[in-house]
Amino acid sequence: MIPRNIFASLLLVFLVCQSPVHAQQAPKYDLVVYGGTSAGVAAAVQAKQMGKTVVIVSPDTHLGGLSSSGLGRTDSGRQNAIGGIAKEFYHRVYQHYAKPESWPHQTPEAYLAQREAHGASDANNETWWVFEPHVAESVFEQFVQENNIEVLRDEWLDRKKGVHMEGKQIVSITTLSGKTFSGKMFIDATYEGDLMAAAGVTYTVGRESNAKYGEVGNGVEVAKNVKNHRFRVPVDPYVTPGDPSSGLVWGVHDQGPGEEGTGDRRVQAYCYRMCMSRIPENSVPFPKPAGYDESVYELLFRSYEAGDPRVPLHPAPAPNGKTDTNNNGAFSTDNIGMNYDYPEASFEARREILKQHMTYQQGLMWTLANHPRVPKQVRDEMAQWGLAKDEFVDNDHWPYQIYVREARRMVSDYVQTEHDCRRLRICEDSVGLGSYNMDSHNVQRFVTADGTVQNEGDVQVATGGSYAISYRSLIPKQGEVTNVLVPCCLSSSHIAFGSIRMEPVFMILGQSSATAAALAIDQDVALQDLPYPALKAQLEKDGQQLVPTGKPKPIFTDK
Repeated sequence: MIPRNIFASLLLVFLVCQSPVHAQQAPKYDLVVYGGTSAGVAAAVQAKQMGKTVVIVSPDTHLGGLSSSGLGRTDSGRQNAIGGIAKEFYHRVYQHYAKPESWPHQTPEAYLAQREAHGASDANNETWWVFEPHVAESVFEQFVQENNIEVLRDEWLDRKKGVHMEGKQIVSITTLSGKTFSGKMFIDATYEGDLMAAAGVTYTVGRESNAKYGEVGNGVEVAKNVKNHRFRVPVDPYVTPGDPSSGLVWGVHDQGPGEEGTGDRRVQAYCYRMCMSRIPENSVPFPKPAGYDESVYELLFRSYEAGDPRVPLHPAPAPNGKTDTNNNGAFSTDNIGMNYDYPEASFEARREILKQHMTYQQGLMWTLANHPRVPKQVRDEMAQWGLAKDEFVDNDHWPYQIYVREARRMVSDYVQTEHDCRRLRICEDSVGLGSYNMDSHNVQRFVTADGTVQNEGDVQVATGGSYAISYRSLIPKQGEVTNVLVPCCLSSSHIAFGSIRMEPVFMILGQSSATAAALAIDQDVALQDLPYPALKAQLEKDGQQLVPTGKPKPIFTDK
């Protein structure tokens, strides 16, 4: 028989070991950053530079998010609105391309001439705004190494029971592998807002109605849809043309678009930002994916047969004969309507959604280059291209991440809206600037009253200048979590997020989030109680731009 005192000791050890938290054994940090995006890296760098201990817990193996996953043509907007670590990132890219050895496939002069022909240049103020994916990743890795930042990769938050709370504070997070990380402050730097949601922070998905915040660019937008991304010719949506009883071809929704300006839970389309090359020695053919189904591309075929000759891609030139290839046209790389469940889906369900997106887009590229129903001039053009051989080399030259243009958005005490983007309202607690167009990609594809197919949701409205982003949009509302900041899925309406959601802005907001976290630790206050003057002083000291430029842009001037 075991003595009672020994039995009690063994029982205590057993119970402690079975605890899901192990907070007393978990590594303790000042700041835990969940997400290895550009915002996550910028946040960790700032925390280190302010003397704090920090760890990046990243679901991804490769750091940098979309900046290192194909989105190399930076949506910079007004470049003078970008400061701090974000500007340093683009300066380091400039330094890379200043080296002759960085140009194995093209001369810099030839590239710059090519860029000028497309109406853009790069080497402004020793910054460089268009780059190859591997160059971006190398800069993020430099940041991590120089600042001795601890990074754990392929670590996925246990979204069901991995966020451990004491009152309104997160005390630790646990990943699916069983690792636990304790912290004083936390930053959710994911594109999906998984930590924020698991901590019980209020959020939304989809589009608000225009009436909710007094906007004009939100909700269903059939009338304002951008012509470039609509069907320009009549295309029949039915399996048997002219026969509604035959059913709809793939990609057409079986419901109408909804009343103009009303809200819904639909999400703007995602795509992979492919890096292509037409330099033979650095190009691999587009693969024909397993599970290829030509019926998926019936709308594309019918659009060509109805007389639309466009190559449905936007291959923006990048150094060394490469591209950042984006969606363009009525039927392109945006997989419209196939991502509605993604923001809140489980990791397993997301993997299925991503698999479908990859099959769709790889199949599209193979179709454009090979299918006999595609016009010969398009096939001949696409036959010159392939995937860049020296990019994403451990992923069959395919981008590591899909472009999650929008997922969850926090709802806080300050919601960034179209009024902010137009400078009709300027917050008093600016932590950074945005300036890019209010830009939503298409959301749905429907049958019009005249029996043809059309896209809906693509809205592009210039802001006319830079605008301020409120500190309160980065933190939960009063009464919710007191020690988490959200730089990517911040509090914003759908249409305002269409401007905010750019990689430079995410880096800006990641840095500002870490600054606030460090100051809140020093002052021992909740994030909601942090005095703004101290935050503003530190942000300005570190080179952040806080004051918007441009006149107010009336809200009813856009047609």
